[in-house]
Amino acid sequence: MKKGNRYGIHRVIEPKGVLPQPADKVDNDMTEIYDDEILIDVKTLNIDSASFTQICEQAGGDEKKIAEIMTDIVAKQGKHRNPVTGSGGMLLGTVDKIGDSLAGKIDLKPGDKIATLVSLSLTPLRIDKIKAIRKDIDQVDIEGKAILFESGIYAKIPDDMPENLVLSALDVAGAPAQTAKLVKPGMTVLIIGAGGKSGMLCCYEAKKCAGPDGKVIGLCHSQKSTDRLKALGFCDYVFSADATQPVPVLEEIEKLTDGKMCDVTINNVNIPDTEMTSILCTKDDGIVYFFSMATSFTKAALGAEGVGKDVTMIIGNGYTKGHAELTLNLLRESPVLRKLFTELYA
Repeated sequence: MKKGNRYGIHRVIEPKGVLPQPADKVDNDMTEIYDDEILIDVKTLNIDSASFTQICEQAGGDEKKIAEIMTDIVAKQGKHRNPVTGSGGMLLGTVDKIGDSLAGKIDLKPGDKIATLVSLSLTPLRIDKIKAIRKDIDQVDIEGKAILFESGIYAKIPDDMPENLVLSALDVAGAPAQTAKLVKPGMTVLIIGAGGKSGMLCCYEAKKCAGPDGKVIGLCHSQKSTDRLKALGFCDYVFSADATQPVPVLEEIEKLTDGKMCDVTINNVNIPDTEMTSILCTKDDGIVYFFSMATSFTKAALGAEGVGKDVTMIIGNGYTKGHAELTLNLLRESPVLRKLFTELYA
């Protein structure tokens, strides 16, 4: 086998010298693998929410056009990095082959079912056929192959949960895991996009961490998601609003916090222009965690400066140590959360 680079630089076609994620094109020829690669027989792609929303809008909701757009992205780039959002997603599949230098060094063998925990925006991918598109949960079943580099992280699919449930939860595992690191007892926490997949997990974790003396506020977009989140009982207060309109949301948060604002704000939305809502609702010296891939660094940085807000803004790193196990354990801990996730995503 040919010797590869642990970060996958050997797969970059253009421009040379960059890593696979920012590359415009990577080599997705699966005929032979390098000595430090894992070849995966792909079953399902879980597309990043911001990316899938944009693709659906571009396609006018037509599934045939969605398939054409996705196929075209992979044909041009050798991977699935949305050219508009820059984001990818993750995949579920079965280990096909393991490179010689990795054999015996990792806890995988051919036939193991895994979910990759690195973005599709850097993963060499070949789509042979799109079999099914599930627009309501951002998942696409395919026939195809993918490469996981030596540096790539993954999670084995546990036996006690359906595959699609695991895939849906692990897709956003970074959000509740980062929530666990940021939220302390007694804090007031705002979750924007609280009725979505990552939002509900964050609400549950935030309530655990904030404790009885803390307060968790959930902001949802639709009445349906608002009612759903209220029924879960994870938040002290839930309301619906347009997160792209900061002033009405700010006024509501001022009322709910007696003008003290929030210690931590976690943004989980899949649409742009919600940066200022997150910033304005956070107190000075507070923390804003942008998990949303629709976030603009420019809008956030210049916007905070423009309103004189001294807040710490954290980019939503989708990885933190132990995030996969923590997230799956939330579903094990909470029967009501697992029941809802099973109904929605499995």
